[in-house]
Amino acid sequence: MQFGGRYLFHAPRSEVWAALNNTETLRAAIPGCRRIDWTGDNALELEIKVNFGIVQPVFTGDLTLSHVVPAHRYTLSGRGRGGVLGMAQGAAHIVIEDAEDNTMLHFTATGGADGGIMKLGQALIGNSAQKIIDGFFTRFGDAMGAEVTALGE
Repeated sequence: MQFGGRYLFHAPRSEVWAALNNTETLRAAIPGCRRIDWTGDNALELEIKVNFGIVQPVFTGDLTLSHVVPAHRYTLSGRGRGGVLGMAQGAAHIVIEDAEDNTMLHFTATGGADGGIMKLGQALIGNSAQKIIDGFFTRFGDAMGAEVTALGE
């Protein structure tokens, strides 16, 4: 599955970058996030309750940042463990750049799952994932005090 989008933040790039690395801002923006903590310079651990409608598994996971160019880009890779529902994994490429007095964020991601999660149906997960991503960036802007406009892919 592939997801992505472009988001215009009405804030300077330095503020968007700082918020992308702030666990309190991320916790406020991630639906169902119970916990997110830095465990190293480029590593995070989190726990999320995911709402797939009829099923609401709790995932624990590890995130790793790589290809980091401060205030410009990074790749975020992660694996989530959902108990009997199986595993989910993904990677996201995030690029931020100046857009006049604002910041343009480009987001592209791939993800997949195995076990019971796949039995829920790829279409259901795909539709939910894009809504979750768009909602994340809206809540992320709210958490950092900036207006965000989704511009599609």
